[in-house]
Amino acid sequence: MTSKLRSLAAAAASVVLLLSIAACASPAPTPSPTATGESSLSVTTDAACTGDSGVTVVVDASAFEGESQETCVIADETIGAADALALAGVETEGTEEYGDQVVCRVNGVPAEDTAIPAEDGSDYFETCAAMPAAFAYWSLWVKPAGGEWGYAQEGLSTLQLEPGDAVELLFTLHGEPAAPTT
Repeated sequence: MTSKLRSLAAAAASVVLLLSIAACASPAPTPSPTATGESSLSVTTDAACTGDSGVTVVVDASAFEGESQETCVIADETIGAADALALAGVETEGTEEYGDQVVCRVNGVPAEDTAIPAEDGSDYFETCAAMPAAFAYWSLWVKPAGGEWGYAQEGLSTLQLEPGDAVELLFTLHGEPAAPTT
């Protein structure tokens, strides 16, 4: 009877180990719908895309937090900007008044309790209630394949990107940087 209990305990431990390993493994990329309704896999890498291999997503908070990140979302068809950001792991927060049409925070920056130095020397705290301050805000830029950076003419929810395009969320503090540098 003792050897049977040991065998059962060993089998149970093996099952638990296998389940633990499976839980720690990276999840497989999930299919995302395309314009034709078919599914294509979208995978991200931690660098800018080369050629028309996908859409480059840039988040530049260097004017405020000192960090900038580039991610390639591999796509062979048109993808929405909001979808590209989500696949790149970028989280945006809108405002109470304008919803997702105005980006207030990107990946938690600026945090509500972070003092932002205003032009008059006072501290400003972004609450995301209405339009962000004119001296400290996120702007949305788009760069068509082979083109130059330009200020986006529409918001994240409607902006469509083609393979080879790039999109950037740029935090501008006191007018700097005024445009993307990549």
